[in-house]
Amino acid sequence: MSPEELKAKLHHLVEPVIEEHGLELVRLDFSSGRKAHLGIFIDKADGVTIADCETVSRALSDLLDAYDPIPQSYILEVSSPGVERPLSGKSDFQRYRGKMAKVYTREPVSGKKSFQGKIGPTGENDVEMTLAKGERIRIPLDKISKAHLWFRP
Repeated sequence: MSPEELKAKLHHLVEPVIEEHGLELVRLDFSSGRKAHLGIFIDKADGVTIADCETVSRALSDLLDAYDPIPQSYILEVSSPGVERPLSGKSDFQRYRGKMAKVYTREPVSGKKSFQGKIGPTGENDVEMTLAKGERIRIPLDKISKAHLWFRP
């Protein structure tokens, strides 16, 4: 099984359990090797607690033991995505409107591939951002390669 197929299988297995607990699967990372690691990043509207992580960790541990999708020993880590939470898709941009973010594109938009600013309205196919000097730009969602909230102390 390819790494992509394994991640898809793991995603399919764990997401319903996470949702049953009123949480959202933000990201799933898996790295194999001598010290394999399965990282599950969860979130909810009012933030994730340590108790949420513990509950989900126990539930996923039991599930993964039953299905045994990973053919080697590994470390399971369940945690919050942190203050610089990844943004993936239109719903995340809508949810975090008004927050600061960094957005990277696969190809240039208005001559740039990296943007830092406040998330504005999200359209059907794009998101508006207000950049540092007040400049507004619309970034097509399908051109975004990576995006995350941006914490500025």
